[in-house]
Amino acid sequence: MRGIWLKRVAGGLVIAGAAAGIGWFAWPRPIAVDLARASLGPMEATVDDEARTRVRHIYTVSAPIPGKVLRISHPAGHQETSQHIGDRVTAGETVVAVMQPTLPSFLDIRSREELQAAATAADAAVKLAEAEVRRIGAALDFSRDELRRAEALARTAAISGRALDKARFDVETNEAALASARAQLDVRRSEHAIAAARLIEPSGASGPATAGCCIEVKAPATGRVLRVVQESEAVVPAGAPLLDVGDPSDLEVAADLLSTDAVQIKAGAPVRIDGWGGAPLRGRVTRVDPAGFVKVSALGIEEQRVRTVIDFVDPPEAWSALGHDFRVVVHVTTWSADNALTVPVSALFRNGEDWAVFTVGDGRARTTLVKIGHRNSRLAEVTSGLSAGDMVVLHPSDRIRDGVAVVDRDGG
Repeated sequence: MRGIWLKRVAGGLVIAGAAAGIGWFAWPRPIAVDLARASLGPMEATVDDEARTRVRHIYTVSAPIPGKVLRISHPAGHQETSQHIGDRVTAGETVVAVMQPTLPSFLDIRSREELQAAATAADAAVKLAEAEVRRIGAALDFSRDELRRAEALARTAAISGRALDKARFDVETNEAALASARAQLDVRRSEHAIAAARLIEPSGASGPATAGCCIEVKAPATGRVLRVVQESEAVVPAGAPLLDVGDPSDLEVAADLLSTDAVQIKAGAPVRIDGWGGAPLRGRVTRVDPAGFVKVSALGIEEQRVRTVIDFVDPPEAWSALGHDFRVVVHVTTWSADNALTVPVSALFRNGEDWAVFTVGDGRARTTLVKIGHRNSRLAEVTSGLSAGDMVVLHPSDRIRDGVAVVDRDGG
């Protein structure tokens, strides 16, 4: 009997141990979470976006007249006009481009025949004018002989005074007619030269023979060559851009911000500039353009953007490695406070129409509604619902519910 009793006791103990083990495994364990503390401290709200540096004053050198611009990196005559990006230029001294006249264009058959006929007509007009000059010259010689005879007869009173005056009048009239005929001959010869010039073919045109044939375009400002627009030799119209000149030591930052962000920015707002490969720099907003423009994002979405101009506050030595059209990231401050109650943005979630966080007390998570003021990429200002020192759950998953036991992952 005693053995049977011992067996029953042992079996009961085994069953009790198994039940306790099952209960221990089935009992819910605390969920490991990341915790952060609501704290008082400085905070600022910023508008963050990519931007680019640019030379404040860029001078675009353009072709003053239509013509052929020589290759920018080609020596013209005895003066070297080679200009590459980064080369230093001096206002009014450095020759940055040389232009030559263009060659005449080709003529089609119809145009050639028309111009040939015009040249023939001009040649005939020249011959006609030459004959007219000879005719009037002969008449003038005759009238001068008549005048000499009349003057001789007048001394002996053989002719009247009226006949002498008539002889003088004829000479003056013929002299004036001869001068007119010679001028007309010059006109006809010029017209013939014009008609002949229109017949010149490109193959028959000679290149510039003297240094005075070309136009030297000089730098409008002292600085460096920022961009060569027309590097190769080409025929360009008047006003065609050739190259850009500017001073790389006079930089500013241009940021195209969303219009919804730009309305929060005022001139003079402090800016932090980073993302350029060096230490963060300080800047200041100098201008927010009063007009926006449409810009298509990388995703193909049309966005309304506003150009915002920023000046560097740090000395030039701090940003001397930057140049024209370099990429930077700007953080424009729109609000700041020295003693704001903040929590990480990753602790916030939506509870209906309100913001909420999971606070932790006595090892359990509790849903707490909060009101949020300003936010940035890392922190959110809490205006009500929390106190300094409250612990909140970061990145709450769907396993976190009101009343669930939690434990700090870092604290075990």
